[in-house]
Amino acid sequence: MDVHYLRRRQQPAAAVAPVRLDESSTATPPGPGLAQLQILIQHMPQLAWLPGSATDTAYWSQSWQDWAGADQLLAAGPDWTCQLHPDDSLVIHTLWQQTRSSEQSEPAFACDVRLRHHSGQYRWCRVQARSMRVMDEEQPVWLLSAVDIHDRVDHEHSLQESMLAQTRMLDVSVDCIKIIRPDGSLSHMNRSGCLALGVAPDSGFGMQWLNLLPPEIRQRGKRALRLAVGGKNARFDGMSVIPGQKPQYWDNILTPIKTADGSTSGILCVSRDITLQRSAELQMRDASELDDLTGLPNRRAFKGKVKQIIKHSRENHLQFGVMLLDLDHFKHINDTLGHVAGDHLLRVLSRRLASLLPASSVLARLGGDEFAIAIRHIADETDLLNLAEIVRQQINAPITYAGKPINGGMSIGCALFPRDARDTSGLLKCADTALNDMKATGRGGVRMFSSEMHAAAMRAASQVNQAREIVRDRLVIPYYQPKVNIDSGKIVGFEALLRWQAEDGSIQSPYTVAEAFKDYELATRISDAMQTKVFADIARWLAQGLTVRPISINAAPVEFLRDDFAERMLRRLQHFHIPMHLVELEITEYILGDRGSELVARALTMLKQAGVRIALDDFGTGHSSFTDLRDYPVDCLKIDKSFVQRMTHERAILAIVKAMCQLGTDLSLDIVAEGIETQEQRAVLMTAGCRIGQGYLFGRAMPEQTIASLLSQPDR
Repeated sequence: MDVHYLRRRQQPAAAVAPVRLDESSTATPPGPGLAQLQILIQHMPQLAWLPGSATDTAYWSQSWQDWAGADQLLAAGPDWTCQLHPDDSLVIHTLWQQTRSSEQSEPAFACDVRLRHHSGQYRWCRVQARSMRVMDEEQPVWLLSAVDIHDRVDHEHSLQESMLAQTRMLDVSVDCIKIIRPDGSLSHMNRSGCLALGVAPDSGFGMQWLNLLPPEIRQRGKRALRLAVGGKNARFDGMSVIPGQKPQYWDNILTPIKTADGSTSGILCVSRDITLQRSAELQMRDASELDDLTGLPNRRAFKGKVKQIIKHSRENHLQFGVMLLDLDHFKHINDTLGHVAGDHLLRVLSRRLASLLPASSVLARLGGDEFAIAIRHIADETDLLNLAEIVRQQINAPITYAGKPINGGMSIGCALFPRDARDTSGLLKCADTALNDMKATGRGGVRMFSSEMHAAAMRAASQVNQAREIVRDRLVIPYYQPKVNIDSGKIVGFEALLRWQAEDGSIQSPYTVAEAFKDYELATRISDAMQTKVFADIARWLAQGLTVRPISINAAPVEFLRDDFAERMLRRLQHFHIPMHLVELEITEYILGDRGSELVARALTMLKQAGVRIALDDFGTGHSSFTDLRDYPVDCLKIDKSFVQRMTHERAILAIVKAMCQLGTDLSLDIVAEGIETQEQRAVLMTAGCRIGQGYLFGRAMPEQTIASLLSQPDR
């Protein structure tokens, strides 16, 4: 028998009046009190039964007769227990007998049992019985009523089965499923949730859900709960830690359970274990944030770590420093010893720096030969500079590869938080500005960022932007300064000088965009525009039948960084049908000893073989040597104007000028003096043996129209 539906009640049973089943019975009719009960039972809708006595048979109400069938009642017997389901019979019969024999003053009986229906099925009924005194009866009379509750019980049973099935499904789910009341307390949680949060399944719940979360994510959970109580879906990542086990990561989704009026009656919280996914993400993040060669954090990881340091330093009113490291002449190492040797140098240096720096610092390789360091708890600028100098010295200790020493240097730019900048991008820009300033004035040292550098950097950025506008709007205009025979003053050539026209119509010099010539792409675009306009002018003069003198064109060092300078220039000359002997390329002597010198040598050789003359500008101001003059195809040396302006009152400078002129004669090179402004300077140069010069004494730079007019004059 299903004990769930068999309950003994201690409350009084409803009083019903029994009706005698067998109206033809010859037994003595009951007294008036019993008769009244029979009449009452006859008109009641409930099933009712009145037990018989020694002189009378049992009474069944008309409702019971209709419900169970009169013939069936008669065949079963006078006692109502004969209608019981076999599984209920023994237990109910025993309880019924115990109740009837009870010595209580008003014994009562109540239970849910299955009774036979006229359909032949057994249906659940609520049975209640009560002992009561009846007129003219010596013994108390038991009045028993029954109500068909089968449909309700069946519904409850189905509901329980459904709930049990749902509970089982929830318990087998790997997701942690919780029902949270609007006040934040737990009303239910499946087995996975209990295991994840360390709660006993038989605890009864009722505890505050937020208190079960780790403290570090409790605030996120509180925000999500507040949103869910307000009727909105919410989501947050979390973690649970059970002693002795590895941490588990969870994706928590809170969905409000709403009533018909739209209010929130509860919150469904589904927490999915994403530990494996999170582990994979962490592994991928580590892989994406580590440099393959050195194992150090890369640029992305460094920025993230600096961002965390900034937050900590801001909250605790601390300062820290950032260093940017650049290895000097690293390309030369790769070119001479091979990239394997360069990689070996980077790995060795990485290990040295990692072992040197404090554990709280961050060391990263940003790419190529550039490293970055973030140093916590810096006392002041001096502290940072001292540590940077120690870092720089790590490159000085011997490093060898395949038995060959690797010699190198290091330049470092430094910036201080919060003095120089208050965010990651700003700090890196400041350190990079200091590093570039260090490299511009000589490599191999440490430079601290200053506001003056910032102003210079802003000016440089402004010049670069201006240069982009010049190229975009095609504002490049070539001006031409005459080169003359110093003795006769006759024009022997011109130097094409870059000019550009501002919005107000004024003509500007290239010094206003000097920074642009440090950028390959921008310098190349300006040079291409300049060459195109110069060659177009030459082609037009030739078409006009003018006697064109050779034109010198300047090239910035950065233009040679790609190995196609000569090819592009020669294609442009061929496009305009310019004879090669009418063009001279001027380069500064810095090109010969700077990076990419092998590319310069190849380009100059190709141009020289094609018939283009090569002039070495600013000779004596750089680091070129006689070997450079021998190895490079140079046709002309130009004495820098600084020598010309000083030679008339400095004997040492005059001696240098005379030596240059003699060198030109000995090497069969033309010598051109720049910046001649006085007759005295002209006379000294003539005495020294210089035959060609240019400067304000002979003429300033002039536009194309003026040059065309000069060329049309036979005596010029």
